[in-house]
Amino acid sequence: MPDLEKYEKIVGKEVMNTLKEQSQRFSKSHILCVNSTSEGGGVAELLNSMVILFNKLGIPFGWRILHGDPDFFTITKKFHNALQGQPMNLSSMKKKIYLEVNRRFSIFTHIDHDLVIIHDPQPLPLIHFYRKRQPWIFRCHIDISNPYPQTWDYLKTFINKYDHFVISQDLFKKKITIPQTVIHPAIDPLTIKNRDITEKTVDKYLDKSGIERNLPIISQISRFDKWKDPLGVIRIFEMVRQREPCQLILLGSFASDDPEGHMMLKKVEKRAEKSKYNKDIRLILNGPDILVNSLQRASTVVIQKSIREGFALTVSEALYKKTPVVASRVGGIPLQVQHGTNGFLHEPGDLQGFATSILTLLRDEAMRTQFGKNGNAHITGNFLITRLMLDWLALFKQYLP
Repeated sequence: MPDLEKYEKIVGKEVMNTLKEQSQRFSKSHILCVNSTSEGGGVAELLNSMVILFNKLGIPFGWRILHGDPDFFTITKKFHNALQGQPMNLSSMKKKIYLEVNRRFSIFTHIDHDLVIIHDPQPLPLIHFYRKRQPWIFRCHIDISNPYPQTWDYLKTFINKYDHFVISQDLFKKKITIPQTVIHPAIDPLTIKNRDITEKTVDKYLDKSGIERNLPIISQISRFDKWKDPLGVIRIFEMVRQREPCQLILLGSFASDDPEGHMMLKKVEKRAEKSKYNKDIRLILNGPDILVNSLQRASTVVIQKSIREGFALTVSEALYKKTPVVASRVGGIPLQVQHGTNGFLHEPGDLQGFATSILTLLRDEAMRTQFGKNGNAHITGNFLITRLMLDWLALFKQYLP
């Protein structure tokens, strides 16, 4: 993990001094985060950086992983989908399995920290199984702008037991009995995925994966998940490919708490094989972070065609690397993509709009260069992990002495 001094070169001395000064207040406060996976997806990625950096700043910051069986994760994936609007049959058996996994975890996991932060619905009911001796914060990373009512009403009974509710943007605020705060996610500029690398390194890792640079690269880097709409990305690519030579790279992964990923991958593979341009479509599974870094830098355009989206850190990653993004106008994406300035935004169903914007960028190098500069400046100023940590420190002040 990089030294704190290296962040100073990116965000400036003043920001780092503020971080260090504000962290001193909590040097004797033990803080705990709980989620359900250590890898795959933006939440695990955020925690991997945030937990280590807070410890480097002198705050005893812990992280526990809720372990569940396949039945549990199938149910919590349904919760995830329902929070993003998909109907769900919430049976008594689903509730029983959901609660039982959390109850078991509470038996062998002792929580005697000064502050507890629970991430997303999987460990949400934990608060029900502990004698509450400290403030508990629920951090929801999901797009809950239009949840399925029955599921939301059930989960809300647990949320209202917490002291505070943290979401990714104002659109996600709900009618609940506890205070709510918006904390935008952020990227760590010094991880392997985001740090500066040479053009030689980019070429090396593209070559290792069999990606040639003889054609402009259009890419989407996201989990294989229906909410990321990889099938729609292929349709858009076909519209673009009819008019300009280019290639599509879909680089995806599975979060260990997402049992639907394998099914979606099979659908995407089938659809890609049927495409008239199948020779120009590549699917890459579980590529290492250095390949993600290389691909985002080598891409002419990055797509993020989400149907629902909490935030989409992949957008900030690409913009930070000076690559323009064409994305859906959903969730936290419009906070990152400034339409006509560092990329283009479209409604998820506007395939022609996506294709037109991609073609515009493919044909205009000067625009791509300017969008790239604008994107890097916007992310550096608003969506780096140092800002995220300052936001959390401000919230800690409300609950810790």
